[in-house]
Amino acid sequence: MATEADPGGSRTSVWLVARPAAHARRRSEQPSGLDRERITAATVRLLDAEGLHRFSMRRLASQLGVTAMSLYWYVDTKHDLLELALDSALGQQRLPSGPPPQEGWPGRLRSLACGYRRLLAEHPWVAPLSVAYPNIGPHARAFDAALQRLLDATGLADPGRTGAHLAVSQFLHGCGATARRAPETDFGLALDVLIAGIEAKARARAGDRGAGPRPR
Repeated sequence: MATEADPGGSRTSVWLVARPAAHARRRSEQPSGLDRERITAATVRLLDAEGLHRFSMRRLASQLGVTAMSLYWYVDTKHDLLELALDSALGQQRLPSGPPPQEGWPGRLRSLACGYRRLLAEHPWVAPLSVAYPNIGPHARAFDAALQRLLDATGLADPGRTGAHLAVSQFLHGCGATARRAPETDFGLALDVLIAGIEAKARARAGDRGAGPRPR
C-alpha cells in the first residue's frame, strides 16, 4: 500500500509526463490566481510547518483559500505535487558554478556536502521523498552535474570517478536519517575520511601515470 513517502510502483514521474497545454482546457473553469509555482511553494511551506505525515491536498487547498479540486488543474495527483516540492527544495542550495581548479575540488566538495546536510536538516521531508521518488527534476539534475564536475577535477579515471560519485551520493543520502541528530563534528569527520579516500585514489592513479608502462 502506498504511503505519504511511498507512491507505489505503478506511477510515472511528474517529470516524465507531458501535461496538456492550459489553453486546451476550458478557461471558464480554470481557477484564477493559481499556477504550479505558487502551489509548489505553498506545498514546501506546509511540509516545513506540519511534516509529511500530515500533508494532504485538502490542507494545502485550505492554506491557499481554494477548493481541493482546483489544485488538480495543475497536478494530476498528490504524489506529482510532492515531487515538484522536492525539486523546489533542492533548488534552494547554492551550487558551485564552472569547473573547479585542480587543487580546489576538496574544499568545494566539502561545501557542497555541508550545504546538502543543512538543507536536509531544514526540510526533514526531503530525505524520505528522495528515496521514494526518482528525483530527476531540474534542480536534482543540476546538483548531480555540479557533483560530477567536482569529481572530474580529481583526475580519477572513469571507473574510479564512477565509484567516487556513488560513494559521495550514498553518503549524502545517508545523511537524511541523521541530519538533525548527528553532531556537526561527526559529520565533518566522516566527510574528511571520504574526501581523503578520494584523494588517495587520485594520487595512486597519478603515480601510476608517472611510472609509465611496466617492463614485460
